[in-house]
Amino acid sequence: MTYLGVDIGTGSSKAVVTDADGNILASATRPHPTSSPRPGWFEHDADDIWWADFRGLVAELRRTIPLHDIDAVGVSGIGPVALLADADGRPVRSAILYGIDTRAQEEVRELTQVLGRDALLERTGNLLTSQAVGPKLLWVARHEPEVQARARRWYSASSYVVGRLTAEYVIDHYTASTSDPLYDLIAMDWWPCAWDVTAASIERPRLAWPDEVVGTVIPAVAQETGLRVGTPVVAGTIDAMAESYSVGCRNVGDTMVMYGSTLFFIQTVAHPTAHPGLWAATGRTTETFSIAAGMATSGLVTTWLADVVGTDVGTLFEEAAAVAPGSDGLVLLPYFAGERTPLFDPEARGCWIGLTLGHRRGHLIRSALEGVAYGVRHNIEAMAEAGATPGRLVAVGGGTRGNLWTQIVSDVTGLPQDLPSITIGASYGDARMAADASGVDTDSWNPVAHRLRPRIETADTYAALYGVYRRSYLALRDDMHLLARRSV
Repeated sequence: MTYLGVDIGTGSSKAVVTDADGNILASATRPHPTSSPRPGWFEHDADDIWWADFRGLVAELRRTIPLHDIDAVGVSGIGPVALLADADGRPVRSAILYGIDTRAQEEVRELTQVLGRDALLERTGNLLTSQAVGPKLLWVARHEPEVQARARRWYSASSYVVGRLTAEYVIDHYTASTSDPLYDLIAMDWWPCAWDVTAASIERPRLAWPDEVVGTVIPAVAQETGLRVGTPVVAGTIDAMAESYSVGCRNVGDTMVMYGSTLFFIQTVAHPTAHPGLWAATGRTTETFSIAAGMATSGLVTTWLADVVGTDVGTLFEEAAAVAPGSDGLVLLPYFAGERTPLFDPEARGCWIGLTLGHRRGHLIRSALEGVAYGVRHNIEAMAEAGATPGRLVAVGGGTRGNLWTQIVSDVTGLPQDLPSITIGASYGDARMAADASGVDTDSWNPVAHRLRPRIETADTYAALYGVYRRSYLALRDDMHLLARRSV
């Protein structure tokens, strides 16, 4: 028995084929561009990127794996996104991406006023930000009326690929619940009032759970891809949830920390949990919910610094490892592209505090890693304020290599972190959900390979500098906003 998982990412897409024991039999990756037609706008062409990537990935896998033997397919993708299509599912414009696309700020303010801040928190668990889908749908209606006139459906990245595979118009609960303000988290269904003011002419997709079979591969797609006609396809979900499941975050309190260009957290909780500085959503199953957080920059800061000083990130990490915890009194606020949770401040800006002539580039890079770690602690404290204290952290992503960054995060937060055996990402979680839907017991998939524990001797240093981190933002916020209006 074999299972195909495909994940559509911001800068690349990945696919894996696994067996019933979770072993990876084959994998493939395809890079792709992200369009930015104007500052603050970020888009993907659904056919030229999402569907083309799916076809290209399975074509590569066919060279080593007989795809007609695949028993089920799972798909995940970036989100929440806004892809508008006609009544037949054909896109009428490029997809507007998640929180990095900030074009709909006026619509965010207006919908917050119309629907009410308290009502938004009560019904969706979230306040409206650049992450929200509804304001972007309203933006299209106002600024591109000729597009809106043809629009009858709304897709996410995963639901569009699932729609192409199965001809079903369906979206999973988790993706829907992150697509504010369209979904009522308490009712676990669409919120009619929000649809009426943001997307009245758009047909509401059928809701399903991420690992629920929603259709089968249709003949035309089977001929195009080599998949067997009638192969079951699960609903799929957003990449963060799929990646969380790929490393076994299933129980209440399990919290994935994804170290990448940006940083993302998602924790499994037992009940709907709202906090104005975090994102609330359903869980992967009917029995759970989730609370999530995200930092706008993490690994991006390290690659930026490497470019500035003319070396590679690996060399900088080696230099950072030689610097004492606390970077000899240097603190970085890593808000180079604003900040998402828990500040929700797109005009926040990065700055170093405490620079001296004695600091070298090793201090700069270590303070960058520590600055992100302070942001992790800030978000974890916000989760605790919402009654969602993490039970364990599971670290994933490219930033876990070498353990330096993850060790710093454990030292700053005082929490251990589990490192899984397989860190290939969301596509592995997609394959795991496909296996679940086929009746496979996946409990033994991807065991923990190593546990990092915090070093007690660093606690006092990091506690003091974390205080500097928190107070500095409050003291500098107004000036950050002033400078943001003059920045490139």
